[in-house]
Amino acid sequence: MTVGAILGLLGSTPVLHWLGSRRAIAAALLLITAALAVMGLALIVGSVPLVAVAFVIVGLGIGTLDVLINVEGAAVEQAAGRTLMPMMHAAWSIGVAAGAGIGAACAALGVSPAAQLIAEAVLIAVAALVTAAGIPGGSRAPAGEPRQDRGARLRQWLRGWLDWRLLLIGVVMLGVELGEGSAGNWLTLAVRNGHGQAAAVAALFAAAFAASEAITRIFGGPIVDRLGRVRTIRVTTALGVVGIILFILGGNPWIVLVGVVLWAVGVSMGFPLGMSAAAESGPDPAARVSVVASIGYFANLAGPPAIGVLAQSVGLLNSLWLIVALFFAAFAAAGSFRPRPAAREAGSAAVSSSA
Repeated sequence: MTVGAILGLLGSTPVLHWLGSRRAIAAALLLITAALAVMGLALIVGSVPLVAVAFVIVGLGIGTLDVLINVEGAAVEQAAGRTLMPMMHAAWSIGVAAGAGIGAACAALGVSPAAQLIAEAVLIAVAALVTAAGIPGGSRAPAGEPRQDRGARLRQWLRGWLDWRLLLIGVVMLGVELGEGSAGNWLTLAVRNGHGQAAAVAALFAAAFAASEAITRIFGGPIVDRLGRVRTIRVTTALGVVGIILFILGGNPWIVLVGVVLWAVGVSMGFPLGMSAAAESGPDPAARVSVVASIGYFANLAGPPAIGVLAQSVGLLNSLWLIVALFFAAFAAAGSFRPRPAAREAGSAAVSSSA
């Protein structure tokens, strides 16, 4: 699935230019549903290779969709003139909880994974067709921008990897996404083994992390509008540093819980605000979002194994100091999130012209 997601991130920009927003999003969603249905059928016939292929295709669809919907979200945000992206990303946290709940309910009721996946594929396909109909066409290019051939678009995407501002946005994404991915992989084990708590307590702490991240995103928009992106990232990453230090050093479970909550606050705003900043940092928002999303995905996927390798030498709790160091780097690079007024005006014009 990871391989497919990375391929989807890299291929999302040409797909957007080729199909336009509405058809590209619908195609990505339908690709995911088709792969889920194939996965369910593969479970019925007992074919492990077919399950593996379906995972790659699901990842491909999700990686592509991730860039597409963030470009759409940034366009809506620019047209609205207020911060909306964190609340949109809160839906991801809600979706994770809902998906886990559906899986648990199906297991409790004796519904097979194959039947669950096929039923979900049907429901998502219907929702995709209904939702995509309300998305304007176009590729979200600024109004008046000359059309480019595929070679020019590829060169522009490659230049994004040499753009200092995009790379600094990527530094922030690297720090917060490594923090988020590491929490998902290691938080419960660190609570159980590092702090000697019961498995049930560790699970509750993980739930507290997810809830704190979602709540911060849901209510974070007005705070961003008041403080600005740069100060918001600096405040949240600073709180994240305090949280992880409390988590590492806390001897009392309540102190550790406070650390978990602040850790979640620290990782909550970097990804959604980074997507907004990247989308308006220059021409071709899809290509620019693709660059920073790739960095964020890399940190989220590769960071937890790095923590695990480091934990072999220094212990799990001590390995989390790596996140503290990267949060400091994210704090230092937060100035790259400063909005470009010209880009905001161009984004509004692009949405108006494509609606």
